[in-house]
Amino acid sequence: MGAGGRMQVSPPSKKSETDNIKRVPCETPPFTVGELKKAIPPHCFKRSIPRSFSYLIWDIIIASCFYYVATTYFPLLPHPLSYFAWPLYWACQGCVLTGVWVIAHECGHHAFSDYQWLDDTVGLIFHSFLLVPYFSWKYSHRRHHSNTGSLERDEVFVPKKKSDIKWYGKYLNNPLGRTVMLTVQFTLGWPLYLAFNVSGRPYDGGFACHFHPNAPIYNDRERLQIYISDAGILAVCYGLYRYAAVQGVASMVCFYGVPLLIVNGFLVLITYLQHTHPSLPHYDSSEWDWLRGALATVDRDYGILNKVFHNITDTHVAHHLFSTTPHYHAMEATKAIKPILGEYYQFDGTPVVKAMWREAKECIYVEPDRQGEKKGVFWYNNKL
Repeated sequence: MGAGGRMQVSPPSKKSETDNIKRVPCETPPFTVGELKKAIPPHCFKRSIPRSFSYLIWDIIIASCFYYVATTYFPLLPHPLSYFAWPLYWACQGCVLTGVWVIAHECGHHAFSDYQWLDDTVGLIFHSFLLVPYFSWKYSHRRHHSNTGSLERDEVFVPKKKSDIKWYGKYLNNPLGRTVMLTVQFTLGWPLYLAFNVSGRPYDGGFACHFHPNAPIYNDRERLQIYISDAGILAVCYGLYRYAAVQGVASMVCFYGVPLLIVNGFLVLITYLQHTHPSLPHYDSSEWDWLRGALATVDRDYGILNKVFHNITDTHVAHHLFSTTPHYHAMEATKAIKPILGEYYQFDGTPVVKAMWREAKECIYVEPDRQGEKKGVFWYNNKL
């Protein structure tokens, strides 16, 4: 892997795939955040209200068209054809709504406009529509960005050390076990994280729940806004209840529920693959610093979905370095910093399904390098 940023994966062999992937540098980089920022054209940091709204409105129009087609024409289809039409609607609608989720996520980073109140208003409306507590997740996600790659303080997808693997871990380290774990992760992982902090960092002093204003995730200045997030979720739930009362539960599930499951699945998949890779280091408190942690992420290629997801998939390294950059400038910003990042820039073009399975197989826990590297630097392993 050179300045071009693509990981060189050796042909398959009998060795673990992890052994065939070159680790990225874990030493202090020879560049600073200031040097990276200077390399990016200044206009990339400018937020445009008309342009930001244009992407949001376009997504809403497309989602509305899918809904109109489904409500108007699906009932007219011969019975066997509906078995093909509904999965197509679910997949397409789920992808478009994931794009809406990404724009609301940008609002939480203050990347939508120059006005915090506008960002929070748009983010609250559209995250609530997707049953995400906007302010609650905004604050926990901000702490993820502040502590990426830290084994002690990162918020989510923090890898376990080998000593923390449960006794039943070795029984899940097989194709059937991985299939079950991935299925649960991509269907229930997001709501379980929000409600019970599953896969999140451990907290002392209370129930770590994104819907609980007094949860230890938040400080006193943030608690009022957690109530506002909950109010947004309750308002949408009431709207769904009224819809189901009129149109029926089956209609609500088909038009909204299943696409929402797909949104949740994509959210977990995207985040998982951004922060889980055999080449990525993690750090304990003796080695961690913000820049090395931010660089311990990887860009992926989702094909045409890169555009549907507003490039959150293939510009994630730049996003962690400069999270207020609007998504419509992220590709240009990534291109500008790649020559400076060199081997510190990580891109993996492995097909998503193959990468998902490989990471589930290879990235079971982390441990210090056995060849005498710094003890505070941890790498993935899978030998139980």
